Amino acid sequence: MESILPQGLTMRPATLDDIDMLYSLSHDYDVSQYGADGEEEYTREDIRIIFSGPDVNLERDTRLVFDREGRLVGSLFLEDHKHAKFFVTTRIHPGYSNPRLGDYLVGLGEAWARERMAQAEPGVRVTIGCWMPTTDSAAIARYERAGFQEVRRHWRMEIELNEEPAAPVWPDGVELRPFVPERDNYAVYRAIETAFEDHWGHVSHTFEQWQHWTVERSDFDPSLWFIAWEGEQVAGGSLCVIEGQWGWVSTLGVLRAWRRKGLGMALLQHSFDEFYRRGLRKAGLGVDSQNLTGATRLYRRAGMHVARETITYEKELRVGVELSTQTLAV
Repeated sequence: MESILPQGLTMRPATLDDIDMLYSLSHDYDVSQYGADGEEEYTREDIRIIFSGPDVNLERDTRLVFDREGRLVGSLFLEDHKHAKFFVTTRIHPGYSNPRLGDYLVGLGEAWARERMAQAEPGVRVTIGCWMPTTDSAAIARYERAGFQEVRRHWRMEIELNEEPAAPVWPDGVELRPFVPERDNYAVYRAIETAFEDHWGHVSHTFEQWQHWTVERSDFDPSLWFIAWEGEQVAGGSLCVIEGQWGWVSTLGVLRAWRRKGLGMALLQHSFDEFYRRGLRKAGLGVDSQNLTGATRLYRRAGMHVARETITYEKELRVGVELSTQTLAV
């Protein structure tokens, strides 16, 4: 891989004052991949939340690259989960054409991961992963040159809400209750964390991390969190946000004991109905294309279709016991 920053470029860590600049880079990249009318992958708030995470050290985990005119042409961000599951995100401005920059940033991210992996628990498998849209042939080639291999594909699924959605049918004994953050935060966190233990690639997250990514968002709206209860137990939930003219199902999870009873469909239809009632005519979500619990079949039955596909690549840095979910344990 490229070990020297291309001539004429300068580099520094990011700060929270750079959020608007990072959003512009992300927006320009999305336009290059999906067209001017395509829905962006990351909102400005998404980027703020990512870069201000409780475990993020911007001086350590990020780099911004500028050309001679001071324009941001590339970025690097390395996520670190337990020093064993690293995830590198690089963005190259579509107007910058030297492929050496992308190679350099991928190599730098891997070098950081190799330095930190010494802190991982003994015997644990260490990997570095990344994702990119199937439309970005340059990024695909970049990671393959670095020795990354495809391990998974994920879909963005969408639906047009041109008419009032079908009314949900709730399983017997299950009811929705208004979400009250001060009362329900931890119960919902535990339920969603447990439900997602059955999802490929899942690594456990702390309550502090979960709160930062959800209720601490500026666009958090507790009235868009639909939590299904049976008695005093959370059975499942659909955690939604509104992004522009879209209704977005950020998380939909059903615990094992309540699966295959129609709860997932009821939560999804209830979410669509609320979006429709608020005047939104499009809804979307992200899902593993080989979802272990059969979620893709549910979404298709609900009328959703695949709108985009992304590829997850991975490179093994150390052989050992895998920390993340790979199969559905019985």
